[in-house]
Amino acid sequence: MCLICDRIEMIKKGTNPYFVKELETGYVVIGDNQHFFGYTLFLYKNHDHTELFQMDMEERNKFMQEMTVVAEATFRAFKPDKMNYELLGMGDAHLHWHLYPRREGDIEDYGNKGKGPVWWYPMEKMYSDECRPDADTLEKMKACLLEQLEDINTGV
Repeated sequence: MCLICDRIEMIKKGTNPYFVKELETGYVVIGDNQHFFGYTLFLYKNHDHTELFQMDMEERNKFMQEMTVVAEATFRAFKPDKMNYELLGMGDAHLHWHLYPRREGDIEDYGNKGKGPVWWYPMEKMYSDECRPDADTLEKMKACLLEQLEDINTGV
């Protein structure tokens, strides 16, 4: 099984502490590490497709619409300067969006005078244990994001 499938199984068993909300096409989770405060993922429910173009148009449109809702909720909840979006797949081919709330100076002096994509920031710093939220912070983050998702979803 892949890492994303493992995380989804944890959600189904009620053991994923980062789980926020289930949507029609995927699951919203807070990222394990929070160097980019509010880092959120949207995990596609199916492992059947590893590329967006493999999905039928209706499913793809719904997945993209829901990802946009998650991005807006993340923006509202964590109030960044800008949102960054990534759907990569070489590390884990299971479709999943990385939603990064970005703030001025968040990659320090790395990149182009402190500006650039998240992957210009050293991985060992981004994924250090110091960037893991404590239980209280995680619960507050999840509650704030859930509130925004539910507010937006009333119109979806």
